[in-house]
Amino acid sequence: MMEKETSKRTRIVGLRFTPEEYQKIERKWKASTCRKLSDYIRMHLFDKPVTVKYRNESLDEFMAEVIKLKSELNSLGNNFNQSVKKLHTLRQIPEFKTWILNSEFERKMLLEKVEEIKIHFQKITEKWLL
Repeated sequence: MMEKETSKRTRIVGLRFTPEEYQKIERKWKASTCRKLSDYIRMHLFDKPVTVKYRNESLDEFMAEVIKLKSELNSLGNNFNQSVKKLHTLRQIPEFKTWILNSEFERKMLLEKVEEIKIHFQKITEKWLL
């Protein structure tokens, strides 16, 4: 079994920063993949490459729209399931006619939402492929 290698760093250097300087360093450190501030500073001091996290904000609007559409589709799916469940319990013809009218309305709403999703995906596709 290999023993854990102990750190050979025995010297401590104290630095003082203004609040603005520290804020700037901290912001850059948090945007990097370094877990510790000391690692981040050490990498800069010794001219080692620092990997910076990148967040693609262009997907924010798309994700918000997808979440909204998902919620609407879930609601429509639940309504449709309730209608099918009701169909299995029907005993009289007038109830059946009412169910048919309701299911046709819900089917139209579902198809409209699916078409809306297609349009949004088409827009995103065009945006990303250009």
